[in-house]
Amino acid sequence: MKESHKEIITGLAEQLKEIFNASEQAVYIYLDDTSKRCNKRFSTMLGYNSPEEWANVPESFPSAFVAEKSQLTLINAFQDAITKGRASKTKISWKTKEGGSIDTEVILVPIAYQGHLLALHFITIL
Repeated sequence: MKESHKEIITGLAEQLKEIFNASEQAVYIYLDDTSKRCNKRFSTMLGYNSPEEWANVPESFPSAFVAEKSQLTLINAFQDAITKGRASKTKISWKTKEGGSIDTEVILVPIAYQGHLLALHFITIL
C-alpha cells in the first residue's frame, strides 16, 4: 500500500529539515494543494504566523498564494519539473495573507521521494 500524501510530505520534510532551517531563502515543497510544507521564512514572507498556518490554507495553491499574473508561469514550471525533470528559475509574484504582493525569483527543482515526484522551491525576494 502506498503512503498517503500526508506521510510523504511529513517524511520528506523531516529529511529536508536542515535545508529548511539553514537556508537563507524561503523554501517550500509541494506535492498537491493539501500536501505542502514550507520554512518559517516563506510563511513569514507571505504574512502567516507559522509554516503550519500556511500549510493549512485549504484553497488551491495558485489561487491562495500566487498573484494572478504569475499563476500560469509557476504552474508551467511545476509541470516541467514533474513531467520532464527540468529545473527552472523564474520571476514569480506572490499574494500575501493581507492582500499585498511580493516579487521574487524562484528556483524550482524536481525531486523524488519514495517513488513520488515533487518540487522543491527556493525563493529570493527581489
